[in-house]
Amino acid sequence: MFTKKILLPALLFSCLSASSQISFGDSKKINDNWKFNLQEIPEAKNTAFDDSKWQKINVPHDWSVKGQLSPTLASCTGYLPGGIAWYRKSINIPQSKSGEKVYLYFEGVYNRSEVFLNGHSLGKRPNGYISFAFDATQFVKFGGENIISVRVDHSQSADSRWYTGSGIYRDVWVVYANPVHIAQWGVYAYPEVKKGAGTLNVEVEVENGSKAKSSLTVVNELISKDGKSVAKSSSKVDVAANQNGKISTKLNIKNPQLWDLENPNLYQLKTTVLKDGKQIDETVTKTGFRKFTFDPNNGFALNDKWMKMKGVCLHHDAGVLGSAVPREVWKTRLQTLKEIGVNAIRTSHNPQAPDFYELCDELGLLVLNEAYDEWEFPKRKWMTGWNVGTPEFQGHADVFAEWAEKDLEDFVRRDRNHLSVFAWSIGNEVDYPNDPYSHPVLDKGKDGFGQAAYGGYKKDAPDAMRLGAIAKHLVAAVKKYDKSRPTTAGLAGVAMSNETEYPGALDITGYNYTESKYQSDHEKYPNRVIFGSENVHDMEPWLAVKNNKYIFGQFLWTGIDYLGESGSWPSRGFYSGLVDFAGVIKPRGYFRQSLWSDKPMTYLGTYPLKNEKDISKDAWAIWNYEAAQKIRVVCYTNAAKARLELNGKVVGETKTYDEKNGIIYWDIPFASGKLEAVGLDKNDKEISRYAINSTQQPVELTIAEKDITISKDRGVAKIMVQVKDQNGLPVMLSDNEVTCTITGPGVLLGLEAGNNSDMTDYTDNVQRVYHGHIAAYIEATGEAQPIKVTFTSQWLKPVEVTVNVK
Repeated sequence: MFTKKILLPALLFSCLSASSQISFGDSKKINDNWKFNLQEIPEAKNTAFDDSKWQKINVPHDWSVKGQLSPTLASCTGYLPGGIAWYRKSINIPQSKSGEKVYLYFEGVYNRSEVFLNGHSLGKRPNGYISFAFDATQFVKFGGENIISVRVDHSQSADSRWYTGSGIYRDVWVVYANPVHIAQWGVYAYPEVKKGAGTLNVEVEVENGSKAKSSLTVVNELISKDGKSVAKSSSKVDVAANQNGKISTKLNIKNPQLWDLENPNLYQLKTTVLKDGKQIDETVTKTGFRKFTFDPNNGFALNDKWMKMKGVCLHHDAGVLGSAVPREVWKTRLQTLKEIGVNAIRTSHNPQAPDFYELCDELGLLVLNEAYDEWEFPKRKWMTGWNVGTPEFQGHADVFAEWAEKDLEDFVRRDRNHLSVFAWSIGNEVDYPNDPYSHPVLDKGKDGFGQAAYGGYKKDAPDAMRLGAIAKHLVAAVKKYDKSRPTTAGLAGVAMSNETEYPGALDITGYNYTESKYQSDHEKYPNRVIFGSENVHDMEPWLAVKNNKYIFGQFLWTGIDYLGESGSWPSRGFYSGLVDFAGVIKPRGYFRQSLWSDKPMTYLGTYPLKNEKDISKDAWAIWNYEAAQKIRVVCYTNAAKARLELNGKVVGETKTYDEKNGIIYWDIPFASGKLEAVGLDKNDKEISRYAINSTQQPVELTIAEKDITISKDRGVAKIMVQVKDQNGLPVMLSDNEVTCTITGPGVLLGLEAGNNSDMTDYTDNVQRVYHGHIAAYIEATGEAQPIKVTFTSQWLKPVEVTVNVK
């Protein structure tokens, strides 16, 4: 039996300390008061450059989402622009203490960035998703003002198949450190759980940036969630001048509180470095105990409990917010997905922000952490509109050879301490048939290809046999810094890749849209661990997981609607999410909840009957039609049976849950009133109920949230506005235009209704609702004073809410 037991590492820094996850020194966020100019200005790197007329902004900042939508731009970007821009910031750096070093740490800059301090280049980073730091010490003016300049080159705006955003779209930090300190991402903690006991294996790398050898003591202390010290160790290490040293230790505890999806228990690992008995550095890493097991016949087990991963793929944008997504927004989005029944996330197809992983650790969500969508060649992209003209090939191929290994190593080192991360993906669909790789097997038919193959074998195209060699190289880069988790990839051309060494280089193998190969490949490759790394929302792919224990899970495309990868204009993005841009659960989200949630649920949706065979998982909760019009009413439920009632009378007989398509339905003539689906257990006892109502004309705006409190330090509130009729019922058919006005120390980040085909400006304060709702994102600007937010719409009663700021 081929069984891989994958154990868990630790997390990032204590949220309470508000420090960066760089793992050393004293870090301070420097997000406020930047200057920005969207044009190429080489002189902007110079200290004396006059930026007084530049736009004042705060980071995280995404300039593309604020740009002008145009059908002449690339559909892959969501019809939004890229460009070249400069950022500048003045920062006072106090007088150095004992040769103190200064670093600048960027969590993400998209892309091809170069950072300058006082006119001196600190370095470049082409990859827009990778976090990076530069030692700025030699160019610092201690005790005075220093100018940080950042050039961002996203002139290849169509370098990705989806929306990336542009600019400094994640947090920025200045880090002050002793010359001798813990190395960047230098703490690595991974647990072993066996027979009720837990061992936390800890490695600490120390960097000696001084000119003399240092004799050090490294203390590691494990602290439980109630603040008690449960294990402690002390290690000695001598580190030569300008060299790094490493210690390894084990912290053992009995009966650890395990991290799982229902009880994501976390510990804190405090790592302290002492020199001559004095503390010179310290960091806190969130960690814990859990065990991953992968088996080719039984699938996946968490803490020895076999289970299915009910996963979704997620891109990193949030509609109107673009790629600069506040932590609070990600938290509500992930909580909504958990409500649906999602227990796993695939970061498609790149690393996410540090906040994202911290939240998955805290909420109890498994993470498939993915690095690349392209390797040495770019993929096809539509440059002007969609399906128009000849595809072009912007991408990252020109920097792959130089940066791939470095990027992958940094990707792993930054995220390896997160309990939620269960695997590292080195690529997505890099084996897409003829885009670019080809192989003679493509002449043998379409079996085993879940995507279009762009024709048969093309002998002049790149040879698919290269996939294996590249995969081995990338897997080695991952294993260099984490051997506790499996490596994987999402294969688009499984039949082609099976002819190469690519699948064999992986520990577990993801199949994109290729459920037809599950059984035959399970038999042909008995040691291969298989899962659905990307799947459509249909019932059949889920049944292939549910009914075969050797397939451990699936990842739907996609969990939340995202910008880019758009269809023909008008289209902001890809619209197959369980949740819309505004964070509202869509009908298909409720359908998935009926398949995945353990809590009793029922949902009701309708549409005019046009085709007897049409049984939709996208039926909206609307009950407004013409009298006697024939309507199909569909019920998504995890109850054994359901019946349909109209105004308290049964109008749809009790029907048994349909295992084949997961949907119960009735065809009835429309009559106004209250329509209800009643979920019943096998003994006909009611266990759930869902109602929709016929509504009148809209008369008012309402807000459900009444007690809203955010931090004065740029905390963000999400306010959901709903259009209702005179009876207080939500008017789903409303498309009223709403205006948002703010009084007090706050700013509007944008209005988001979730309408994929509305190509107007979402970043201003006027927007139409969609399905009767719209979300407003309000950010505090630094004062502990209330923010009054008012929503108005012609002919409708306005609504006002006060956001408390502390």
